[in-house]
Amino acid sequence: MADHLDLHTVGDLLHHYPRRYAERGELTRLSDLPLDEHVTVVAQVADARVHTFNGGRGRRLEVTITDGSGRLQLVFFGKGVHKPRTELQPGTRAMFAGKVSVFNRKRQLAHPEFKTLGAGSGAEAVEAFAHQLLPLYPACKQMESWQIQQAIDTVLGPAGHEEAALAGLIDPLPESLREGRGLATLPEALRKIHRPGTKADIATARDRLKWDEAFVLQVALARRRQADAQLPAAPRKPAPDGLLTAFDARLPFTLTEGQRRVSEEIFADLATDHPMHRLLQGEVGSGKTMVALRAMLGVVDAGGQAAMLAPTEVLAQQHHRSITEMMGELAEGGMLGGAEQGTKVVLLTGSMGAAARRQALLDLVTGEAGIVIGTHALIEDKVQFHDLGLVVVDEQHRFGVEQRDALRSKGKQPPHLLVMTATPIPRTVAMTVFGDLETSVLDQLPSGRSPIASHVVPAKDKPHFLTRAWERVREEVAAGHQAYVVCPRIGDEEDESRAAKEKSAEDEAEKRPPLAVVDVAEQLVKGPLGDLRVEVLHGRMQPEAKDEVMRRFAAGEVDVLVATTVIEVGVNVPNATAMVIMDADRFGVSQLHQLRGRVGRGSAAGLCLLVTDMPEGSPARARLGAVAATLDGFELSRIDLEQRREGDVLGQAQSGVRSSLRVLAVIDDEEVIVAAREEAAAIVAADPELAGYPQLRTALDALLDKERAEFLDKG
Repeated sequence: MADHLDLHTVGDLLHHYPRRYAERGELTRLSDLPLDEHVTVVAQVADARVHTFNGGRGRRLEVTITDGSGRLQLVFFGKGVHKPRTELQPGTRAMFAGKVSVFNRKRQLAHPEFKTLGAGSGAEAVEAFAHQLLPLYPACKQMESWQIQQAIDTVLGPAGHEEAALAGLIDPLPESLREGRGLATLPEALRKIHRPGTKADIATARDRLKWDEAFVLQVALARRRQADAQLPAAPRKPAPDGLLTAFDARLPFTLTEGQRRVSEEIFADLATDHPMHRLLQGEVGSGKTMVALRAMLGVVDAGGQAAMLAPTEVLAQQHHRSITEMMGELAEGGMLGGAEQGTKVVLLTGSMGAAARRQALLDLVTGEAGIVIGTHALIEDKVQFHDLGLVVVDEQHRFGVEQRDALRSKGKQPPHLLVMTATPIPRTVAMTVFGDLETSVLDQLPSGRSPIASHVVPAKDKPHFLTRAWERVREEVAAGHQAYVVCPRIGDEEDESRAAKEKSAEDEAEKRPPLAVVDVAEQLVKGPLGDLRVEVLHGRMQPEAKDEVMRRFAAGEVDVLVATTVIEVGVNVPNATAMVIMDADRFGVSQLHQLRGRVGRGSAAGLCLLVTDMPEGSPARARLGAVAATLDGFELSRIDLEQRREGDVLGQAQSGVRSSLRVLAVIDDEEVIVAAREEAAAIVAADPELAGYPQLRTALDALLDKERAEFLDKG
């Protein structure tokens, strides 16, 4: 049980809650059985027969069961025939569990585990039995649902005496909070979730257990914020007539209302003597880089240095290029022709030549360079700063917590931290996952950005739609614009073999690997885009080659760029107005939204075509329809989350913390999360060490076992 379900203690077992409840005869209906899945069914034996084969040496028991919605065949072989033959007489009701397979075009369970129900009981017992709610637990092949139930029954003891068995439990909720909110006690909640008498019992239990999860997590985050507020940091106030003032004076446009508001929040944080921890969320193209750059310039004004961390070399180079362009002579501090209050802006990536790298490192350690932009090469031990005051992390979800921490340790005292993400996170998720960061949101697009029209192109159902898609690309190019074509895969040999290994059930169903850049580019050149200038871009090209292609595309020397998602983040070519995403169903919702943000960046309207072979009515098509229907990233992130479950959001990928949520649903339980955050903040403010809450402290230590505590400490 420990290995397969990660249940090691009695507490783990009690907090392994039922996934759902079946009323007798209302489990997975036989008519709805999914193939290849472990199921539990309650049904009645209609018929049982033993067949011999192999000249009488082999024996097979076939049992037909029914639940009113359908019939199902069970088969047992060899020695496994004896027990079911005696126990599964026609008319017997039982629970059966096993994996659904198909034999002779009929669904069946081979050698299912089973447990007869109510054998030999009187009429009252059967009646009580029929109305009892059966808990069905998340199970696995090695541990069926009712084996888990038996283990829990052993812990809970006989009916009516559960509260005595649960009396010694550690209850994380302070008594006053529990009573004030009218929540059940912990023993009562655990009894009702595992042995509910009614559906109301289940609701009461879930209400209470949700609070435990939300509250303990929010206390952890509140203490983290409190500890951060105690850390020393150098206040960074921009000089009144320095670099920032000079930069603002050069800007050819005015900042949006949102950019001004968020900048004020950031400068207020930078002026304090404890480290800023701020998450800057903004739609693709909402001007996050401009806000971050002004913060960096403010820190340079105050005598410090600022570092911007980008997830890829292409992006680091691009940030470097756009920032030096925006700054003009202000980026040439100490050089001939440079402005007197300027500074040096250096780039540091893994693929730089030795001489350029040496010079960049020297500029950092002497303080000559006020701003450095780089990939994780910035984190290496060799990199030393003169006085690191601000770290800006672009696209946080691509950076491990350890990496952020390593960069922060480069400062003489902890530097301020600004995390930028273009994947909008619903407020509740932000509060649950990034609860130790203050959040700023840029929700309006700068003037001059154009709307993007998005359409789904069902290539298989309507091939002429795809033909029309390529015509649209040619029309955009004829009008003097450029286009992207995005594919899920690169398409060289190494890639092919990996793709073959990673085939999912969906791929199997399609019998076709995802479309590849190399192949699609070749087909386009030979076919519909034959007379256009088509180039490819993908992650396995040499950095110089990648940069050269991007430079030529940005300069308008390439009409159509066929690329992988290497263009997903930050690539900025205002003249690119059309994007065709091949096999769009193979990308996630937020990824499609990110990709789409690459077009419509100039004054001409953008067009995004989502090409798919998926049939109408499939979940994949519904997902694409949702993306086509709205440009609101927050709305899409909710859709994404509802489809993916929180585990993925709170799981390893996003936060490095194993998801500790069992009954709390981040999107649905918004009110609980908000209320728990307020209660947690009040308790931590009054008693930071939780001296008056020993049980809460114990629960917190359990949540923040060593691995998680380290993770939270790194923030």
